[in-house]
Amino acid sequence: MSRMARRCGAAAIGLLADRIAGEPPARVHPVAGFGKLMARLERQIWADRRSAGVAYAAAGVTIGAIAGTLLRSTVSAVALTAAGRELRSVAMRIADLLAADELEMARAELSALVGRDPSQLDESGIAAAVIESVAENSVDAVVAPVFWAVVAGAPGAVAYRAANTMDAMVGRLDERYRQFGWAAARLDDVANYVPARLFAALVAALRPSRARTIWQVVRRDAPAHPSPNAGVAEAAVAAAIERELGGPLRYGTRYENRPRLGEGPRPSASDISSAVRLASQAELLVTALTGAVWVTHMKANRRAKTQPVATRQMITAKRMMKAMVSIL
Repeated sequence: MSRMARRCGAAAIGLLADRIAGEPPARVHPVAGFGKLMARLERQIWADRRSAGVAYAAAGVTIGAIAGTLLRSTVSAVALTAAGRELRSVAMRIADLLAADELEMARAELSALVGRDPSQLDESGIAAAVIESVAENSVDAVVAPVFWAVVAGAPGAVAYRAANTMDAMVGRLDERYRQFGWAAARLDDVANYVPARLFAALVAALRPSRARTIWQVVRRDAPAHPSPNAGVAEAAVAAAIERELGGPLRYGTRYENRPRLGEGPRPSASDISSAVRLASQAELLVTALTGAVWVTHMKANRRAKTQPVATRQMITAKRMMKAMVSIL
């Protein structure tokens, strides 16, 4: 428990560092460097079969875990793998462009957040895409890095970011990656399964008056979404801001009729700020909760150190007896 408590404290500090300083420039960002490395590996080993994709995904996660081990600092790992500040900043830039009626510029900026074709999206379609991205990426860029940092320290956080980056690169359902990207996509699904549901719980905690509705919408609408995790996050946010998300979209030449998530009117530009505010509050709540675990542990250690030696020995003996009884 002491190790996990220390990781909680490190994760909280790492999130604060990202919130204050943001991400490094792309030219020196380790995640961008990892992406270039995996692009070269893909060119060398690509084949239209799952076994090649399994080798690719295994290599990427191993590289991530080794990098995290060499980094050693969980604070640095979370600061480098989290990206909540940049996510919210891009979302608000698009909101401002929509408010200024700069539709073409908003479509161009949207490409930094989503992979769908924005060329035919109107204001409501762009707003929905931004809100869905804020929901999904609050899991990918905030909750999941912290979760894996707490579970496995710096190697866990960096290995998670490696898996998530590979999914973004090759986890698509087009002809080139349908087989090769299967392993990366499934790995990302597994890695985000718990964090996505933790994010939904955070949303419900932050909007207590709608908590029951949030869980009802998640249970009702999320299973129809093609992603087992994005659907959970998007449904939770849709219910929290009382808007309908989902619906038809296009990825290049591929058309998808996504399920509708939530109830209410379709979102407008002004709803982006509501989603961004919710995501920011969720990040602050994660920071507060992990920080509280660390502080509580530190206080307990301080109290234990002030006790007489004989008392501490008695407490230790009792704990050992309880452990032995539980084993038996």
